[in-house]
Amino acid sequence: MTGTSMQRRQALAGAASLFGLAMAPPKALASVPLPSKDLLSTAPEKYWKQIREEQFYLPDWRVFLNNGSLGVMPKPVCERVADYLQTGASLVTDVYPRWGYELLEEHRTLLGDFIGASKDEVAITHSATTSMSIVAAGLDLKAGDEVLITDQEHPSGRGCWYMKAARSGITVREVKIPQTPKSQAEVADIVVSAIGPRTKVLSFSGVTTTTGLIMPAKEICAGARAKGVATVVDGAHMHGQIPVNARDIGCDFMAGSPHKWLFAPPGSGLLYIRDEWIDRVWPTVVTGNWDDKKLRAAKFMMLGTNNRAVVEGMVAGLAFHKAIGGETIRGRMKQLSNMCIAKAKSMPEFMDLVTPEDPSMYSALVTVRFKKDSTKLRALARKKRIWLLGADPLRIAMHIHTRPSDLDIFFETVREAFG
Repeated sequence: MTGTSMQRRQALAGAASLFGLAMAPPKALASVPLPSKDLLSTAPEKYWKQIREEQFYLPDWRVFLNNGSLGVMPKPVCERVADYLQTGASLVTDVYPRWGYELLEEHRTLLGDFIGASKDEVAITHSATTSMSIVAAGLDLKAGDEVLITDQEHPSGRGCWYMKAARSGITVREVKIPQTPKSQAEVADIVVSAIGPRTKVLSFSGVTTTTGLIMPAKEICAGARAKGVATVVDGAHMHGQIPVNARDIGCDFMAGSPHKWLFAPPGSGLLYIRDEWIDRVWPTVVTGNWDDKKLRAAKFMMLGTNNRAVVEGMVAGLAFHKAIGGETIRGRMKQLSNMCIAKAKSMPEFMDLVTPEDPSMYSALVTVRFKKDSTKLRALARKKRIWLLGADPLRIAMHIHTRPSDLDIFFETVREAFG
């Protein structure tokens, strides 16, 4: 039997599960099992080396330090997406291989459980950008109302509100927060104290895109709620990087981009809306049933035909995350960040560390500010296949596929460029 014939036979045999819900890659896929947890305890660097080499397509020569812009799909996720597309194209079932009219209740239940919400409070979208725009465009705000944001928001967390201001006459005001705060309490006090008498919405990042600062989201949301202000959390850098429980945080809205830290394909997004707010937000793209109140948050998914293979990949990414373990993943992230911070501190002649000293205020993102022009560094990085974010200060974004040797290569390149 040829490989293609065998693949088709396996796809046909697994068609029912492929168009339902799969918490793990179908058995038909030839993914390599994860290394033993025993190996993690006895030889951790060997464990993480196997994870990179066996679970990702990353070539040995690639030094990838920009996971914060777009994460890397592991092999099981890539295979899940491709297999779903192939099986869908075969039309071996009577179910459309799409979403945009479908409720995807099982998928939303899984996502809801992961972020601490009910399925009825979760909508699947394409990105945090999409989710933020749904909220901003859909809220009934009027001229004179104010939206408060911070000065460290992603362009998507700013643009949606400034467009709202241009169309509706609302005011957007930015509160300045320190890039290297002394404590989370300091940040919470600055943000909550900035709420004014006309403030109706407070929108901020759970983890800032500029430096990777973990914001005191729970304290900020509690302070805003006490003043009658709705809260929108841009959670693009939260899901997969730090523990998240929307109910515990107390926010009214939360956007997410699982394609950053949760191993999902590009084009994966989620939106949490506290149940009491669902009927107060207008959908911006609609098809039939958009006004069916029984749909709850799913009304924001009535978009027309979309590629469901991406959603299946998102679920596979969540399964991959769970298989390794969230605590294990976060522990590795913090270990790599601490390595990075130690190396940055060893080069005070070349850079200042922007990331706070308090370990509760950072996870997998470390930011440095160079003391010299970084043009030569960036040229050398491109030559050495080091993938960086193009901004200065420089945000170094690591995940479980990052190797200690990747950090060694980067900091050696810094010394070569500036020394």
